[in-house]
Amino acid sequence: MQALQRTTVRGPTFIRLLARLTAVEAGASGPSLPDRLSRWLDWTHAIALSTALDGRTPPAPDDVPPFESREDAECARARATLVKAIEGARELAPRAASRSGKVDALADFAPFRQRYLTLQRSMQGTTGQLRGRLRDMLAQVSPSMARLAEVDAVMEMALSPREQKLLATVPAVLGDHFDRLRRAGEAEAASLEEGTVPSQDSWLDRFRGDMRSVLLAELDVRFQPVEALLAALRTR
Repeated sequence: MQALQRTTVRGPTFIRLLARLTAVEAGASGPSLPDRLSRWLDWTHAIALSTALDGRTPPAPDDVPPFESREDAECARARATLVKAIEGARELAPRAASRSGKVDALADFAPFRQRYLTLQRSMQGTTGQLRGRLRDMLAQVSPSMARLAEVDAVMEMALSPREQKLLATVPAVLGDHFDRLRRAGEAEAASLEEGTVPSQDSWLDRFRGDMRSVLLAELDVRFQPVEALLAALRTR
């Protein structure tokens, strides 16, 4: 009943997943995206963006190499490597129930937190390298494509610090979710009659699945600029 009474959160899968894992009520929708951008871009970023949009761009060289499917394949391989690492996080931490069926109080969020931070750094480094390389390719295609690459560079410079600050709060959200599930598991084990063995680690298995879903959703968010640059290169 409490889940049904909560406000429905709209937006990307990543945001909806995080909202589902929190114990707080979702607030009203905030300002529109253009309003938010006007607050996030300071005057130096605004000038750089205006220059990118209105400034002259050098002509494209005559010997521009054609866009090949290997760039698509390289991005796909990089993403698959990250997905494989995320899948490996499901095996973290020892089992959280003893042979007697009692929940082990030593089940700790610390290994999950460290793993999440490590995967975040891997995602940030991989997508940053891909994004820079694709921008360099795009800048050689035509003046209009060079302008697009410059705009992307400015937006990354302006928004990346805010993005990283917000994404850094995700492990804390997962930590609170971990604690709630563990307390629920302890209460369930304590309520069972003597001799009854609870379904072992169901709460920890559920947490692993939730963490995996959040990581994959964050990966989707981080790859959006890469996918956009690839789409622009395919149209050349």
